[in-house]
Order: sequence, then C-alpha cells, then structure tokens
Amino acid sequence: MRLHNKVAIITGGARGIGKAIAEGYAREGARVCIADIDEAAAARTAAQIGAGAFAVKLNVTDTQSIQHMVETVERMAGGIDILVNNAAIFDMGPIVDITEASYDKIFAVNVKGTLFTLQAVAKSMIARGKGGKIINFASQAGRRGEALVAVYCASKAAVISLTQSAGLDLIRHGINVNGISPGVVDTPMWDEVDALFAKYENRPLGEKKRLVGEGVPFGRMGKPEDHVGCAIFLASSESDYVVAQTYNVDGGQWMN
Repeated sequence: MRLHNKVAIITGGARGIGKAIAEGYAREGARVCIADIDEAAAARTAAQIGAGAFAVKLNVTDTQSIQHMVETVERMAGGIDILVNNAAIFDMGPIVDITEASYDKIFAVNVKGTLFTLQAVAKSMIARGKGGKIINFASQAGRRGEALVAVYCASKAAVISLTQSAGLDLIRHGINVNGISPGVVDTPMWDEVDALFAKYENRPLGEKKRLVGEGVPFGRMGKPEDHVGCAIFLASSESDYVVAQTYNVDGGQWMN
C-alpha cells in the first residue's frame, strides 16, 4: 500500500471529489481526516470509510478554525503527512452583474482558504521534520478566462500560481506542493452550475451539462473517482521529484 501509516487531511472531504480521494487514500493504507464545514456529513463519510478515519469541522475562511483542525489532527494522529486542499465554492454571472459579496465569498474559500490551510499544515510539517505532500485543487477554469465565470476563473488561476510559489518555497523542507486541475465533473455542484448557465444563457435545465459532457474528448464528464489515481500519486513517494506542478485531469479538455 502506497500510503501505509500516512495521515491525510482532505478539506471538503465529505462529498464529491474529496470523498472519493478519502476513500482511495484509506484503501492505500492512510488514516484520513475528513475536514468539512458540514460536520454531520463529514462524520457520515468518516464512518463509511472506517479504518481509523475521523471527521473535524473546518471553516477554511477562518484561520482559528484552520489552526484548531491542525491541532486536532496532531493530537489524534500524531502528525500530518498529506494535505488535500479540495474545499471550494462556485458562482457566476456577467461582468456587469458581479457583486462584491460574491467576489469576497469565492476568494475567501478558494484562495484564502487554500493559502492559510496550506500555511498551517506546512508549519506543522516543518516542525515535525518529516516533510510531506500538499495537493491543491485548481480547475481547468484557472487555465483560461470564461465570459460568465470571471471570479471563479480568477480564483482558480490564483490557486495554480500559489501552488507554484509554495512548491518552490517549501521543497527545501521536503514538502512537495503540487496541484490537480479537474475539468467538468459530474457532482451535485454541477447541477447548480447548470442551473446558473440556464439562467444566464437562456437554456433549458440540463442542456449545458449535456453539452459540456459531449464536448469532452474522452466522451463524458469526469467522475470524482477519475481524480483518485493522480491524488494517490502526488501523495506517495512516487512523486518525490515532482515540484510545483498542476496536473490536468480533465479527459483531454485542456493541454498546457
């Protein structure tokens, strides 16, 4: 097992891609912390995983909550080997309709949350002296602008840039920071995205989701499970020489 006796935190791990990764890590021998703002859902996911998995309530926009989560994991599991920064939110609208509240909320979760969770865990890893692996979830939206998705695209571009900077800084401590950039993924969140596209593009519900799925070169939308292999690789010793990279796991939608 590639993650035997490792301790991994997955933010936003109660559902979707985060849950799939948590399950994959547990199969590879890791003890998994499901860190999520929905404490009840996190507890259910941890119970389903078993194998020493546990839940911690986490609000990534609150640095005190982040620090409490880190201290809880240190106390319960002895240290942190792996962090997956997966928690994120989405919103969209034409440039002339963007609100300050929407901007602040998206950047608070997607950028501030990623940065300060990474920072707190990196400090813990440095103090422990055993290195570690940090994986940030970006998006194909961070590779380009999209007319109706300006703020979300900008937030995910920031995650890619942050991954590069943190990767170059922290490798001297034996901490590899890398990222994963999903494409369109069939999760409950995409139903919300589809509804927003229906509103702004005057489409029937479900049409945008169908069209984007048909547009993926692989032939379908991604599934949460499609991201597990890359997440295991980046968390394992197999990726020790990989630094500051963000991998596209998107069925061929984007090349860089």
